[in-house]
Amino acid sequence: MGALYTVGSRLFEAGFKAMGVDLRSVGHEHLPASGPGVLATNHIGYLDFAFVMLAPPRPRREIRFLARRDFFEIPVVGSALRGLGQIPVDVYGDPRQAAAEAREALERGELIGMHPEGTISPSFVPRRGKSGAVRLADSVEAPIIPAAIWGSQRLLTKGRQPRPPRGVTVMVRYGEPFRPSGRTGMARTKEVMDRISSLLKEVQRAYPQRPGPPPDDWWMPAHLGGSAMTPEEGERLLAEQDAQRRARRQSELAG
Repeated sequence: MGALYTVGSRLFEAGFKAMGVDLRSVGHEHLPASGPGVLATNHIGYLDFAFVMLAPPRPRREIRFLARRDFFEIPVVGSALRGLGQIPVDVYGDPRQAAAEAREALERGELIGMHPEGTISPSFVPRRGKSGAVRLADSVEAPIIPAAIWGSQRLLTKGRQPRPPRGVTVMVRYGEPFRPSGRTGMARTKEVMDRISSLLKEVQRAYPQRPGPPPDDWWMPAHLGGSAMTPEEGERLLAEQDAQRRARRQSELAG
């Protein structure tokens, strides 16, 4: 995957440079130099995976993120995702193949990236996590590396036209690898999300750019004084989208 990964990375880096993105990373020394690991991060924009992969300085390890299957069907985007070795997940069909591929990669000592929330949070506040990241890490006794990203929602996110301004700062903060100690999958998943949320607060405090007055503050969470939708509004929106996508996929499988 090395050569293709390099080509795919350079394509994304060229795009970020063209947009004048100021990509910064903190704590990238916490990414293990070798061996398996599950990188778990919050999810606020469609480009999160690329920023999390490319934020550390070179030389850096390859990271394979799990991504929704339909993104691989988009021209150019799909080719870039495959070049980067990302793993397609049939969320509304059979996700077991993706889980098996991710586990095999971990067994080979690779790094797997996941968004435990499952989808972009429209409120930009971490949602309740799903247990997939914990179960995957447990299956091969790999550590989890929590991470937080901020600023990427200003470039390309759910429910907004892609009109990214130039000079946006995107920050990624990586936390120390750990193994959750909770007795249940739910408890261990909460440990992961708590660490992600703590890292996110640090990134938000250190973020150098501030929004203008409404409506330019749309990318700032409501609890921080912005005009983003509340977590409750976000969950209602996601429930509607989930029902529509599930029905569409089931129709495809039946047809």
